[in-house]
This record gives sequence, structure tokens and C-alpha cells, in this order.
Amino acid sequence: MPSSKKLATAVVHAGRTSRYTQSAVNPVVQRASSLTFESLADKKDATQNRANKALFYGRRGTLTHFALQDAMCELEGGAGCYLFPCGAAAVTNTILAFVKSGDHLLVSGAAYEPTQEFCQQVLARFGVATTFYDPMAGAEIAKLIRPETKVLFLESPSSLTLEVSDIPAMVQAARAVNPEIVIIIDNTWAAGVLFPALDFGVDISVQAGTKYLVGHSDVMIGTAVANARTWDTLREQAYLMGQMADADSAYTTLRGLRTLKVRLAQHEQSSLEVAKWLSKRPEVARVFHPALPSCLGHEHFVRDFSGSSGLFSFELTRTLSHDELERFFDHFSLFTMAYSWGGFESLILYNQPSEIARIRPGIERPLQGTLIRVHIGLEAVDDLIADLERAFARIA
Repeated sequence: MPSSKKLATAVVHAGRTSRYTQSAVNPVVQRASSLTFESLADKKDATQNRANKALFYGRRGTLTHFALQDAMCELEGGAGCYLFPCGAAAVTNTILAFVKSGDHLLVSGAAYEPTQEFCQQVLARFGVATTFYDPMAGAEIAKLIRPETKVLFLESPSSLTLEVSDIPAMVQAARAVNPEIVIIIDNTWAAGVLFPALDFGVDISVQAGTKYLVGHSDVMIGTAVANARTWDTLREQAYLMGQMADADSAYTTLRGLRTLKVRLAQHEQSSLEVAKWLSKRPEVARVFHPALPSCLGHEHFVRDFSGSSGLFSFELTRTLSHDELERFFDHFSLFTMAYSWGGFESLILYNQPSEIARIRPGIERPLQGTLIRVHIGLEAVDDLIADLERAFARIA
């Protein structure tokens, strides 16, 4: 179970025990490869407890890493947290920890594109088969489970079109067929705190801490918070694959955590204002924001999530030409184009319908117009709306 404290309190105090802070307000930044022992008894104790936050060797972690791991376990209710150098590493290595040649996994066809490519280009080479499913499958997911299916990988809301899956139904149906199946979710959109995945029977909640945990677009890190039944396997397999994050990135992530609640609240408020404004624009066919009824799975969002973040998308009524795309995107004063999100700044990107179809295997819901994805940052909403309004005028 996540911390019983309110989120605003938990993010301020999580991971700040005296062992990690050593009388300072913040945990120390302990950079180390070699960690020395005063005696053979100390060395023996560290070796025996190397998996339980003993100072053993830099790759096992330092006090800085342990503070962040403890904080994430408190926030997401896990038995353990592994740190990775980026979100993609967290996703791929968490999957790798539970599959072998001859196995099969189920992955959302609307998952983050690099997750799909990892399955298609890496796992396939090692004899691991992947079936991509519609994220709205619900209990029907049970029909896709084979005897060799070892992992069910969820992402909700989905990348780009933000469908919200019926995760309770999917977990229940999957467990009815195979109680031992490992269920993993990419929980980045919810920053691990707006959707308590482990409370819903998910085994491991993965996220790109690069996004909301850090919050300032200056550090890359990934986290995987696991329940008791999967933690030992994840920890040891990820360690054997050489995965780790550096102490400075762990510290910066801890610092970002302290303002996570207030940042998410502002992202939510601002993104909803912009989304509602967009929904009234004649150029917009649909707005894909989980908190709006126009988003597929909105009823699941209302039931299962405690709030929304700043990332959403909208479909235009038509497909823009190359010249129109240049006029629309090349002259923003506040929105910028970048392959990320979750920071304090507002970002914007696009995908054409043909591109969306290519990266949504197993999904039969084609788009007709250009899809525009935005991350609403911490700027004044009126300024952001004015920036978008000028962009629409450029293609009128």
C-alpha cells in the first residue's frame, strides 16, 4: 500500500531518514564506486546484506540511491525500487527480468513506441514472442493468454491517444487464466502517484522519472517499484545486467519529488483549461484528455485515478500539409518541440494519421486528421492559449 500520509506530506518527507540525511535537510550526495570496510566482520556483514541497503559496492547503491528507493516505495507502496539510467531502460530491463526464449508476452498496441520496438527488434531475436493488444480489451485480454505467456505489459493512459484501460478487469481476467503472470505497467503519465498501480494488483510500476519526478528537464532516470513477489527477481536480474543510476541523478530526482504534488496540481489545472478551450475550436475534431468525456476510457479514469497530469493530445479535423505544418509549428513563442515532457515548460509535437496507424498494432481506430500532442507546463494559461490561437490563425 502507498503511504498513509497525504501526497503533499509524503513527497516532502519520503526518504529523509537520519541515516540518509546525516543531520542535513536533504539526503547526502554519496558518490562512490569502492566502499571500504574496517574489518573482515564488516565486509562479511555488507556482503550478506548487499541486497538490503548495505553499503557494499557502488553498483548496488549508496545512501543517495537508498533514500530515493525508500521514497519511491513509500509513494507507490512497493517492497523494493530499482533505479535505471532512463525510463526506456526501466521498461526493457524489467521485461527482460521475467522472460526467456520460448516465452510470450502481451503488450499494449498503444504503448510507448520504443517499448514496441524493443519487443519487435530485441526480444524477437532471442525467441520471445509478442502479441500487441487493444488497450480497451478489458476482460477480453484473457483470450490472448497462452500457456507460455509470462508477462502482461500495460500502459494507461496510452501514448499519443491517451486511452484509459480497464485495469481492474484486465488484472482479474489475466490472473484467472494464469495466477503467476507478471503484470507490469508504464505508469509515467500518472507519475506513479495519481494511479496506485500495485493496489490494483499490478506487480511492477515502471516510470520514466525523467518526466514528472525530476520535473525540470535536466536529468534522465527510470524507476521500477515492485511488489514482494517480484522484487527479488527484478533486483537481481537488473543488477546482473549492469543497471544503475548515478548518485547525482538520484539526488536531483529526490529534490524534484519535494515539489511533485504542487507541480502536478498546476499541470492538471492548466491542461484542463487548455483542453476545454481546444474542444470548442472549429479546427479540432477530438480532444484526447483522460479527464474529459471525449477520451476513450474516461469512465475508468474517473473511477481509478486521483488526478490528471499535463500531457494530452487532440486531433484536427483534417490532415495538414507540409507547408501548413511549418506555418503552424515554426512560429510559437512559448511552446517548443522536444521528444519529452513532464518539465516546467510547454511542449508540442505532431503525428500524421499514417504514422499513428503504423505504431498502433492491433488497434482498429484510425485517425482522420493530424494528431497534435501537447504538454502543458507551468506558464500562465492565457499566454499558452494565445500562442495556440496564433498558430491556428496561421493555417486558417
